[in-house]
Amino acid sequence: MKEHTKSRHFIQRIIDEDNVTEKFDNRVHTRFPPEPNGYLHIGHAKAICLSFSIAEEYGGKCYLRFDDTNPIAEEDEYVRAIQEDVKWLGYEWDKLCFASDYFQQMYDYAVDLVKSGNAYVCDLTADEIKDTRGSLTEAGKESQYRNRPIKENLDLFTRMKDGEFPDGSRTLRAKIDMAHSNMNMRDPVVYRILHAHHHRTKDDWCIYPMYDWAHGLEDSIEGVTHSLCSLEFEDHRPIYDWYLDALGVYHPQQIEFARLNLSYTIMSKRMLKQLVDENHVSGWDDPRMPTISGLRRRGYTPAAIRNFMEEIGIAKRDNVMEMTKLESALRQDLNKRCERRMAVLNPLKVVITNYPEGEEETLEAVNNPEDESAGKRQVPFSRELFIERDDFMEDPPKKFFRLGLGREVRLRYAYFITCNNVVKDNDSNITELHCTYDPETKGGNAPDRRKVKTTLHWVSAKHAVDTEVRKYDRLFNVPAPGSMENFLEAINPNSLTLLNNCKMEPELKNAKVGEPVQFERLGYFCKDPDAGDKPIFNRTVPMRDAWAKLEKQMQSGKKN
Repeated sequence: MKEHTKSRHFIQRIIDEDNVTEKFDNRVHTRFPPEPNGYLHIGHAKAICLSFSIAEEYGGKCYLRFDDTNPIAEEDEYVRAIQEDVKWLGYEWDKLCFASDYFQQMYDYAVDLVKSGNAYVCDLTADEIKDTRGSLTEAGKESQYRNRPIKENLDLFTRMKDGEFPDGSRTLRAKIDMAHSNMNMRDPVVYRILHAHHHRTKDDWCIYPMYDWAHGLEDSIEGVTHSLCSLEFEDHRPIYDWYLDALGVYHPQQIEFARLNLSYTIMSKRMLKQLVDENHVSGWDDPRMPTISGLRRRGYTPAAIRNFMEEIGIAKRDNVMEMTKLESALRQDLNKRCERRMAVLNPLKVVITNYPEGEEETLEAVNNPEDESAGKRQVPFSRELFIERDDFMEDPPKKFFRLGLGREVRLRYAYFITCNNVVKDNDSNITELHCTYDPETKGGNAPDRRKVKTTLHWVSAKHAVDTEVRKYDRLFNVPAPGSMENFLEAINPNSLTLLNNCKMEPELKNAKVGEPVQFERLGYFCKDPDAGDKPIFNRTVPMRDAWAKLEKQMQSGKKN
């Protein structure tokens, strides 16, 4: 068990108290129970980090359990993807489980519920059940089938299992209280008829348990001690407790915590699936998606996500976290770990007219100033270079400190250069700069200690590797797209910009897929799996947060 060195969040305090009272014999056993009906997103990452870290802290166990009780929506693809995501985040489960492992036990428990008079087979349709539930201020109406004899209920339930009845014709309902203040307790459905092929049990079953029935029983069967759920399950806790108490089986404790909500994104699997199915994105792993696979492809690191989750902490009340906090955690992690490289995304050619024609040299460049052990590399330098087009203005304004006619700047790791002339095409577009260099300034320092205000990155034209860069921005241009009537209207049309004529230093050709790297002055990038003969890099996050400045300007405009 880890030593407790800082303030405890409320779940830790609950477990600490349980260990003092030996409520669960000093055991701590958690689980992460996703439904395999889609890919995991950043919100799930919070639950993963919490469940696994709690088990690790107390020297306990954490199971990965798939709640596969809805065969229509679930696929093996999602099972594999979820396992990959959990492992990528840095966690190993003590056991891999499926709700379908317990289908027979769940059925047997349901038979016990019927035998005790606590469940009945109901012939009302789903719409009729909904219409008779009542409201928050009005009691529900009891089904006319509520008082069927136990023997008849057992017979009908067996025939439901044996496939005699069509989908939706009958359900098994718990007999609780149709006037209960918590509407989840108004004779909830325990089993429904569904003739559908299951990804694991195939066609063995044609009745499937509802989540509320399966959830508590799975926890009980597995010996879970603390069943950690997001806050929307708080209203379901009474039914969780009722089922386990009615059966008289081992009873874990359900504890709810605030889910993660991020600005400028959505956390609904249904909405995310719609984005994929309607081709608004390229797939579940599109780097604009908040899915773990999308974040991974974009260049996020497991450490950055775990650090972010630790920073925001565990609370009991829902709130919305700014996307900038996640991006800040990412920058902090990438700054420490990433090697630096030079790449030019919007190239403008520079000819150093006094550099000897046909000659070239190699210059020494630091891989990571934050990590001395990262060492240095050799960067080729020649007469013709590329710089960023945005780094030059023919007639620069007062506060533009980069290159202009007659101005001197430093080239990173290289020399001071001065722009003497520009070459333009027939449309007056600048196509080339003619500059001179000071050979005495090799390495970036002048012997006479004269200063320049800007250092530019560059790439040798002769050695440049052509590449495509995909600049990703936020998928939505409003803070809360999920609250809109049609969230698709909030899609940011500029969420993806393709740059096809980028130039990069030769060392980047050896970059590994998914390995983050800092393009000096531009931001953090990683090589995309689509990369072929021509490398493709995704922008993970820019060096600075442009959105924060934009939002501040927008707020200022509203006040004025």
